Amino acid sequence: VLVVDLPPGTGDVQLTLIQKTPLDGAVIVSTPQEVALADARRGHALFQKVGVPTLGLIENMTGPIFGKGGAEAEAGRLGVAYLGDVPLDASVREGGDAGAPVVIADPEGEVALRFRAFAATLAGALGL
Repeated sequence: VLVVDLPPGTGDVQLTLIQKTPLDGAVIVSTPQEVALADARRGHALFQKVGVPTLGLIENMTGPIFGKGGAEAEAGRLGVAYLGDVPLDASVREGGDAGAPVVIADPEGEVALRFRAFAATLAGALGL
């Protein structure tokens, strides 16, 4: 499994990756705001067009600042699995900046447990 964090949209980077790499599926990550969800819709349409299944949608940076629920509703509209959300939590940035991802720095923390749940769900969907 290769995880690639792509910029939003459906530009040259995404097209090149899809054309040059055999893909078993894609996971789309979006924040709850409509502008981000519009990018998620375009990404899903692009993957559909080239025959790459969307394995699910994850909502990132949820909480009082950005809200919650937009990606879950969008997953329902798109007919794809909603895999869950990741709350806006300073520990994610702090761990990344320190070179200790949250799943290592705080393996029993809420965010780490969510990341592991995503991984387990995706592994099951891919038959791993």
